Amino acid sequence: MANHSQLGFQDASSPIMEELIEFHDHALMVALAICSLVLYLLALMLMEKLSSNTVDAQEVELVWTILPAIVLIMLALPSLQILYMMDEIDEPDLTLKAIGHQWYWSYEYTDFKDLSFDSYMLPTTDLPLGHFRLLEVDNRIVIPMESPIRVIVTADDVLHSWAVPSLGVKTDAIPGRLNQTSFITTRPGIFYGQCSEICGANHSFMPIVVESVPLTDFENWSSLLTS
Repeated sequence: MANHSQLGFQDASSPIMEELIEFHDHALMVALAICSLVLYLLALMLMEKLSSNTVDAQEVELVWTILPAIVLIMLALPSLQILYMMDEIDEPDLTLKAIGHQWYWSYEYTDFKDLSFDSYMLPTTDLPLGHFRLLEVDNRIVIPMESPIRVIVTADDVLHSWAVPSLGVKTDAIPGRLNQTSFITTRPGIFYGQCSEICGANHSFMPIVVESVPLTDFENWSSLLTS
């Protein structure tokens, strides 16, 4: 969960988010190198008296053609790798269907019979002490830790977006269409997200809460709801 005045990302809780943070740092270092080079050349031009009668400089033209191409390749290759990783869904252990409504989420565990519920934001008056305002819900999503999870996302009325930053997932919920994403949680914990598509007056009151627990705890939780 992000903290007050935090400048960086939330703590990564999935392999995809770890890769995204590494790519962000990689791209930032490339941008820093480019800015440093530009500032150095600018300072050189302002502080030094440069005079040249050069009309044709094939070597210089070759350098400023090849160098940007190398920089773009350095950014494109890891980016494509992460994109393929995000689209890869290989034999999930659990499938969860998330349906966006104005203004709440409903969930269906398709691997279980009659395991579904609605998830509404808890109003401030009902919020337990120490919980997060505008982020807590009455029914959390509970998933087994270290298990591949597939999430099928759709909407019942208007466009929504199912997003949990610490898991590195964000998928548009479109009426009449099924989108899907996947993730694996690497540690137990409670992860917060929100609807990330403006969907009406109460758009900011559609939180998402994912609770990652050991497999035995998940089995106990699911058996209680289906019994």
